[in-house]
Amino acid sequence: MRRVVITGLGVVSALANDVTSYWNKLVAGENGISKIEAFPEEELPVHFAGEVKNWDPVAAGLDKNAARRNDRYAQFAMAAALEAMNDSGLQMEDPSRLGCYIGSGIGGIHTFIKEANAIKEFGASRVSPLFIPMMIGNIAAGNVAIMFNAQGPCLPTVTACATSSHAIGEAFHAIKNNYADAIIAGGTEAAISPLSVGGFFTMKALSRNETADTVSLPFDARRAGFTMGEGAGVLILEEYEHAKARGAKIYAEICGYGNTCDAHHITAPRPDGSTQSRAIKLALEEAGWKPGELLYCNAHGTGTPLNDKAETMALKMVMGEDEARKALISSSKSMTGHCLGAAGALEAIVSVLTLKNEVVTPTINLLEPDPECDLNYTPNTAVQAKPVVAISNNFGFGGQNASIAFRKI
Repeated sequence: MRRVVITGLGVVSALANDVTSYWNKLVAGENGISKIEAFPEEELPVHFAGEVKNWDPVAAGLDKNAARRNDRYAQFAMAAALEAMNDSGLQMEDPSRLGCYIGSGIGGIHTFIKEANAIKEFGASRVSPLFIPMMIGNIAAGNVAIMFNAQGPCLPTVTACATSSHAIGEAFHAIKNNYADAIIAGGTEAAISPLSVGGFFTMKALSRNETADTVSLPFDARRAGFTMGEGAGVLILEEYEHAKARGAKIYAEICGYGNTCDAHHITAPRPDGSTQSRAIKLALEEAGWKPGELLYCNAHGTGTPLNDKAETMALKMVMGEDEARKALISSSKSMTGHCLGAAGALEAIVSVLTLKNEVVTPTINLLEPDPECDLNYTPNTAVQAKPVVAISNNFGFGGQNASIAFRKI
C-alpha cells in the first residue's frame, strides 16, 4: 500500500491566521475566545465565541472579486488553502492526480441569512443570483479546486463536528488506494451569527458562563457546554514517494483512519463510548500503534458534560487503563472554541505539529478536574514530550465519529 504524508499546512482561526502564529499561541496557552464582536449580542444569553479577528480576505491573498463572490466560510477555506499550498510548494504536472476534500458542517449561513432578509423585505426578484453558489456547502471545495486546477477527486464532506476529520481520512484512503497523488484536505466554518448561536443555545448545547476563561472548559467539573468558534484548517496530503522525489518538507505521516456511527441520538453521544472507541481503534490499528508507543491525543474535548466523559471512556476501552493513563491528551477547543466543520482540520494540524515539534499544547483553564475525566489532559501549561503516534478525534451531531492517526517521520 502507498504511504501518505503531510507536506503543507494552512490556518485561519481565532488565535491567528497563519500556522506559525497559531502554533506559538497554542503552546503559550493563549485564549482566542472573546466577547462576540460580529453582531450585538445583548439579547442573547451567550456572549463569547472564538471569532476570527479583523478578517480581511484581500490581505489574506484573495482578489477583490473572489472576496466579494464568496461567503465568509469559503473565504476562510481559500485563504488556508493558499497558505498550505505555498507551504508545500506542490506543483502538479498532471492536474487529474490532484484532489480537493474540504468540507463544512453548515456552509454559507451568512449568505443564507442575508438573502432571506432580502426576499422578506424586497421580494424574490431582489435575491442575489450568487445566493446559491455562495451558500451551498460544497462551494469552498469547488473554489479551492478552481484556484489550483485540482481535477482529481473532489469530496466535500458534511458530518457536523466530524466533517474535516472525515475529509482528511477519506483523502488519506484515496491517495493510499491510488486515486490521487495529492489532495488538498480540511474543513472550514463561519457560523457565528444570531441565528446559529440562538439555535445552539436553545438546544442547550452552549455554555452561558460569563467570562472568556470559563466558557470553554473541556474535562473540567465546571464545564457547561461548548463555545462556538470559526476558521479553517487545510493540510496537503501527498503520496510519500511523490513528496520525496520533489524534495518536499514532510511534517508527519498520516497512517490511520476510523469512521463509525453512534446510531443513538441526533445530538447526544452514545454515553458508554463504545462506538467512539471503535473509530479510535480502527485508526490505531491501521496506524500499527502498539502498547508502549507514547501517544498524543488531540481530544474532541468540547466541554459538554456527556462528550468529555464518553471520550474518556472510549480512550480507556481502546488502549486499556494503563496505556490510556500514559497518553498525553489535550483539547485545543479550550483556546479556539468549537469550530464545528473546521475543528477536525485545525486539530489535526495541532497533532501533526506536536509530533514534529515534540511539544504538547495545553488544555487551558482546567482548574477543577472532573473525577470521571481522570486522564492526563495536559492542564494549563504545555509540556515537552516525544510521542511517536498522534490521533485526532472528532464526533458530530447525528452520531458521526472520526479518528485520524499520524506517525512521526
